Formats: sequence, structure tokens, C-alpha cells
Amino acid sequence: MKILIIGGGNMGLTYAQSFLRSHIATQEQMMILEKSPEKAAELAKQDIGTVFGTPDGCLKNADLIILAVKPQDAEKLFASLRPLVDPQQVFLSIMAGVKMETIAKGLGAEKVIRAMPNLPAQIGMGMTVFTTSESVTRIELVTVQNLLNTTGKTVYVEQESAIDAATAISGSGPAYVWFFMQAMMQAALEMGFSESEAELLVSQTFRGAIELYNKTDLSFEEWIRRVSSKGGTTEAAMRTYQEKAVHEDIIAGARAALNRAVELGQ
Repeated sequence: MKILIIGGGNMGLTYAQSFLRSHIATQEQMMILEKSPEKAAELAKQDIGTVFGTPDGCLKNADLIILAVKPQDAEKLFASLRPLVDPQQVFLSIMAGVKMETIAKGLGAEKVIRAMPNLPAQIGMGMTVFTTSESVTRIELVTVQNLLNTTGKTVYVEQESAIDAATAISGSGPAYVWFFMQAMMQAALEMGFSESEAELLVSQTFRGAIELYNKTDLSFEEWIRRVSSKGGTTEAAMRTYQEKAVHEDIIAGARAALNRAVELGQ
């Protein structure tokens, strides 16, 4: 299978490197289309496949085309690709908010898969949610899932609306975690720790909490109860979060992300 990745940004490069590192594709099978001459020149130095500046010499040779560009660039991209598209080619889009129907009509394509990865895919710890149009065969779907699995975990969903929801949770989610970590680091600095000490305290606390959660069947609520002694320090912190409605604010933020994802698709 020949793979064309359109867009040599963070996710495009991540996919190319992950596919090669997992030996699921070879350099000879990999192509990257990058419109920026400067970025294309940098990509060409990395031995991750053949780099192109225009679609003319690469699109027709690809079996799978990965659309890894900003959703705001979709309309212009579709116009440039449509004359070269073969309806039997499979298109995998990671553009936030852009619906499969829009992609199919814009490209004149039949086989469309829509996915939402997140940034930890760069280290093989990503979370990707994906769905597919009816024209994609079972074999094609499994092939694409195997490719996506090289970057972490995957979940297939029947309803396309779940992709927008995944954008708000796992897609944007790492930023929420880092936001909370940043606040904890600031608190540690104000309490007298050095920056390196604060960073270690916060990062190791998050790492340990996640690993502990993953190794048991206990819920988040049960773990919170285990840490919170009656009249103790954790209880004092949790009471403050409840009074400040932090829980509700986090949910509101995720809903704002969902609304924006829906807007991008309109």
C-alpha cells in the first residue's frame, strides 16, 4: 500500500515516523505533500519518504491519502485535489470538525475515514477515535486501524457525531491536563519550591496517579475517597474545588470545545 500524507506538520510527521518505526510501511511506500518549500526541504532530510510540493506527481499513485491539514484550509485543498482523485482511493482525515460528507463531496471521493488523534501520538501514547463511510471495505478499515494503532490506542465509533465529542475530550484533553499541571506548579513555586523541584513534584504526581488508576478497577471517585481523610488536607482542597465549581467549569470547557468543533464543520 502506498501512503500519501498531505501536510508535514506535527501529526503528519508523527504518522510518517510511526508507520516506518513500526515497519508497517517502508520509505518507498511513503509520500508526503507539503506546500511550504522550507518545510518540504526539512522533511526531505529526514528519510521518511518522498516529499512533493504539488499533488500532480503523487496523488494518483497513492492508495491511502491522509489529510493532515488545518480545517480552515480544507476548501482550497479539495479544489486542488479533486481533478486528480480516483473514487477508489481511501481518504483518512484528521481535520477537526470537517464532516465526511463534506470531504466526499469536496474531493469527489467515496471512501472516507474520519479520525481524531491527539498530540501524545508523537510518543506512541496517543488516543484516536475514528469512524468510516459505508463504502470503505472491512479490509481497508482494518488496515487503517493498524496504521493508527502505531501511535497509541484507538476506538471505533458508529456515529460521526462522536468524533466531535472526541475532539473535545481526547483531542483537546492534553491541554486541559497541562493547564491543571501548570496551576499546581505555580502553587508549588509560591510555597517555596524551586522550578525544577515543582516540575518534578507535579509531573511525578500525575504519572503516579495515572499508573495507579490504570492498575486497579477502582473509579476516580473511589480513589479520591481513599486519599481524602476526614478533616485532612486533601478534603480541604476538594472542598475548595467544589465551592469554586471547578468540576462544572471543566465540563463547561469541554462543551465549549465541542461547540467549536461543530462550528468548524459548518
